[in-house]
Amino acid sequence: QLQASGGGLVQAGDSLRLSCAASGRFIRTISNNGVGWFRQAPGTEREFVASTSWRGDRTTYADSVKGRFTISRDNAKNIVYLQMDSLKPEDTAVYYCAVARHAIGSSRRQDYNYWGQGTQVTVSS
Repeated sequence: QLQASGGGLVQAGDSLRLSCAASGRFIRTISNNGVGWFRQAPGTEREFVASTSWRGDRTTYADSVKGRFTISRDNAKNIVYLQMDSLKPEDTAVYYCAVARHAIGSSRRQDYNYWGQGTQVTVSS
């Protein structure tokens, strides 16, 4: 399975690091494919946050998080991270990790076929 963790309640300006860990049959999948982070706030569509290629050498970010969030991966541990700095109240959402159908990450939801359960991030002002 894919398991996202690391969420919590923080104040504006704080940092959090989310983790997306793979287990079982997803271990091989997460190491060979692109991985993305998405988020969904109440009443909104799930939106793209960041993605990384299978080697971690190609990353993409949504404009709203560029310069504040960093996606990285440790394939030896089968974990993908999302470092979130300078958090804002508008970053409040449930964050989901997903594994892409291919080696390169993508900003499109339809390019992902495996989704983990989300982790709640709440940023107070």
